[in-house]
Amino acid sequence: MGEVDVDPIITLIPGIDSGQRHLGFAWGPGDLLTYETQYKSQGAGSVGQACPFVHVVRKDEDIYSPILRKLFNESHYIFVGLQRIKEEVPSKNKKPQFISISKNYRSVIRACMEELQQAAVSTHDTTLATQYGNQVSILLAVELIWNLCEVLFIEAAPAGALLRHLLDWVRLHKADVDEKAQEVLQSESPVQHQAYWDVVVCYVLQGRMEEAAQMLMKQASQQPAARAAYKLMDTLLTKMPVYSPGGTQTQTEFDVRWRQWHQECNRCLEDGSFASYSQLELICRILVGDEDTLLAQRERLSTWYHFLVTRLLYCHPIVKPTELHYYAQASMDMFLDARSGPEPLDSILLAAFEFDIHQVIKDCSIALNNWWFVAHLTDLLDHCKLLQSHNLHFGSNLREFLLLEYASGLFTHHSLWQLAVDYFDHCPEFGRVYLELQIERVPLDTEHKAVKVLRICEQRQMAEQVRSICKIMAKKALRNSRLGSALSWSIRAKDAAFATLISERFLQEYCSHGTFSDLDLIDNLGSAMLLSDRLTFLGKYREFHKLYGEKRFAEGARLLLSLMTAKIAPRNFWMTLLTDALPLLEQKQVIFSAEQTYELMRCLEELTADKAAQDADRPLQVGRLSAGRTGRMWETWRAGRWDLNGPSCSRILQEDDIEATKVELLRLALARNLALAIVKEGTIEV
Repeated sequence: MGEVDVDPIITLIPGIDSGQRHLGFAWGPGDLLTYETQYKSQGAGSVGQACPFVHVVRKDEDIYSPILRKLFNESHYIFVGLQRIKEEVPSKNKKPQFISISKNYRSVIRACMEELQQAAVSTHDTTLATQYGNQVSILLAVELIWNLCEVLFIEAAPAGALLRHLLDWVRLHKADVDEKAQEVLQSESPVQHQAYWDVVVCYVLQGRMEEAAQMLMKQASQQPAARAAYKLMDTLLTKMPVYSPGGTQTQTEFDVRWRQWHQECNRCLEDGSFASYSQLELICRILVGDEDTLLAQRERLSTWYHFLVTRLLYCHPIVKPTELHYYAQASMDMFLDARSGPEPLDSILLAAFEFDIHQVIKDCSIALNNWWFVAHLTDLLDHCKLLQSHNLHFGSNLREFLLLEYASGLFTHHSLWQLAVDYFDHCPEFGRVYLELQIERVPLDTEHKAVKVLRICEQRQMAEQVRSICKIMAKKALRNSRLGSALSWSIRAKDAAFATLISERFLQEYCSHGTFSDLDLIDNLGSAMLLSDRLTFLGKYREFHKLYGEKRFAEGARLLLSLMTAKIAPRNFWMTLLTDALPLLEQKQVIFSAEQTYELMRCLEELTADKAAQDADRPLQVGRLSAGRTGRMWETWRAGRWDLNGPSCSRILQEDDIEATKVELLRLALARNLALAIVKEGTIEV
């Protein structure tokens, strides 16, 4: 398949004059951003102010059409179903399935086409109506090409049966004769209707002999004198041999019968049986396949491929597939005006008649404005084992290349990107690489969308993308002060550093407000708390609060002490833990044993020693409190009238060091508890 040089399509951008200023641009996944720069073009005179806008140029506007989005959605399900057909079954045995799938694709195209036609009629916006009309024209061409490919490549009908399929193809895409026939039959006098003979001749051109004969009998009933001529024409029409592939008749027998019928038509023409009736003579000339007569029916045939099928019907009814391209080329040359060359659609259809699949795909890729058609048709033909011989030079075969391009375009849409995932999944060579690159570009606008993207990545073991998504969402949540959500995302990302940072924020929040937010999350961390030491401490510290709330003081005391002795708790949080121990030290029953009390004292001394080392270089601001004043504070705290962490403490101790006060109170409580513990442990119960 040689390279075809085509001129690029010129896109005019309003407000930008490339002749006056240089243009700047930036490529995106499916778009192009362009803008005017401050640099003047060579030879430009004085120019005005530059265009202040940045323009988005899209090649594929169809994905933004609400109606055409249905085409993409419906065809996606057909595509996925096609991939599930078992490879073990031979391709020949799967032929009925492939034909059914092809018809399903065409039915989706036709449904969208009908909806677009209705929308074009109902809208009052002229621009929108024109847009819908253009889309209908494109879909008509797409369905025409697909149907022909289905006949020639997928069904691959042999000689004889091939012509029947081509007749059905023409009839389906030249349906205006049925509308005209209905209009004629519903009139008061059908035979007097101006379109009567148009309908009859069109029926004959399409090989619809029974319908043509029925229409002629209406005319015969109105003209008794001409009844014999009409009866003779009825005989010719109804006796025309039709080849049935599934019947007992061989091609040779059919050929003999057809030649006899053809000779009979010639005799009627030669002996002037219809000389007095111009319309009947015209029909007879069509039956004998007179080329000049057929060419004179250009308006009724309207296209060269209709002319081709009619010519084959009356001249070469058992044409072989290998001969088809000769007749196609000749028919196109005869039918089209020599002054105007073939349109892109003509070239595509001619390539199909030449059984050049790759040229069909290439020409369609150039002519159409998106990859939907070529991607799905190529995928179907590849499953039919018709494209195995053609590989691209850069590694991927033609099917995968087109699917990757189509899916990449879908990824630029805010909702269709989900469909693209399945297309990437069925591209074995480069699909995963493309998916990894494209999935990172999906904007994570909401948590619901992020969960969708995350689930897709998790199902495909895309660990790096999972971590990236979770980190992004965790940072977003943290910026919005949603600590619970941030912690949840960081756990899913298995990001120990970020989990540590968020745990610190939780602890800071507790120090500021005395409570934890998102208790459900912290209470159900489970094994996730092992992700980082700080997260482990957060979970265990919350567990201590639960034990305390349930009045399980002994278990809470052991847990609180273990947090410090095992070095799980950060050193800057030890004072808070020791302060939490005060209510336990003041319980009526002894909670901390003597050994545990010694451990608490050691932790307190370590903390005060570190504090003293830090303050060694600073002048002492507040001396140690007198024993009497400390005792009064102790009694005040025991009476429940003093909150060490509350604002009242700051008012009472305006010039005193609160931390020093806490230390003194802790020492008194520890000393008291130690005495009680020693007495209790040294007492022998009788």
